[in-house]
Amino acid sequence: MRYAISDTPSAFDQVAADYDREFTDTALARTLRAIVWSRLAEHFQPGTRVLEIGCGTGEDAVWLAKRGVHVVATDVSPAMLDVTRQKVERAGVADQVETLVLDAASPDFAALRARVRAGDPNRGDAVGEPLTTGAGGAFSNFGALNCVGDLRPIANALAEWMQPGGRFVLVLINRWCAWEILWHLVHLQPRVAFRRLRRDGVDAKVGDGTVHTWYPSIGSIRRTFAPGFKLMRVTGLGVFLPPSYLEPVVAKRPRLFRLLTWLERAMASALPLNRVGDHAIIEFECTLFVDRAELGAIGQKT
Repeated sequence: MRYAISDTPSAFDQVAADYDREFTDTALARTLRAIVWSRLAEHFQPGTRVLEIGCGTGEDAVWLAKRGVHVVATDVSPAMLDVTRQKVERAGVADQVETLVLDAASPDFAALRARVRAGDPNRGDAVGEPLTTGAGGAFSNFGALNCVGDLRPIANALAEWMQPGGRFVLVLINRWCAWEILWHLVHLQPRVAFRRLRRDGVDAKVGDGTVHTWYPSIGSIRRTFAPGFKLMRVTGLGVFLPPSYLEPVVAKRPRLFRLLTWLERAMASALPLNRVGDHAIIEFECTLFVDRAELGAIGQKT
């Protein structure tokens, strides 16, 4: 099974310094992130302990920490985590955010818990034992887990770590993106228009490197996370608003941008629109605590 190419950490290390300027601080990204935050606020109350997979530069971790949520922010990129720690310190929420170098694309994601418990010196900065106790919730934003070819180890690990009733909010780059398909068909680029449908994924350029990226269907995600998680809600993200690489299309047209933002907020959670956004916000409830013996049995059946 292929998980991710070996230069994934270095690829994201290269873009860490400019990530906020090129994405986070744009009007489009701020609007899309605010929509995600509205869903996180629904599930993660002050005092909740939350695991973040693929924290990037820590924008979500800081926002949650300011709301009183304790965040264990993880990422494969040490450079991204450096930016996160700086941002956390500036925001005055260092007591609410722990950071950890964690590769979600590891073939045995669950085994990383044992590494943390043992105090593996290769795991990153010292943060105690953030993954050895039950988490009240978990989330992953803006396609971090599209870099993982098989999400079953993550689903199993979360079912073991999380408390029953805990929420997992997964924001994935969607398989069907109406904006991307229509834009590239109009520009006579059918191969690009339907690139997300390739079952073996595609190589995406990140900095001077490439990261292999997969686009699973929402149905396959639901099946992957069963039986430990129950699908609660799917909201489209970037249904009316375009993908980030087309941000200049709306940035130069403020009236159009306001209209598309209104439509996004009003209609992106309705079927079938919630299935054709650039991203999908997929919300799960942890329905049971899965022990290691049961995980092994599930693994043999899948």
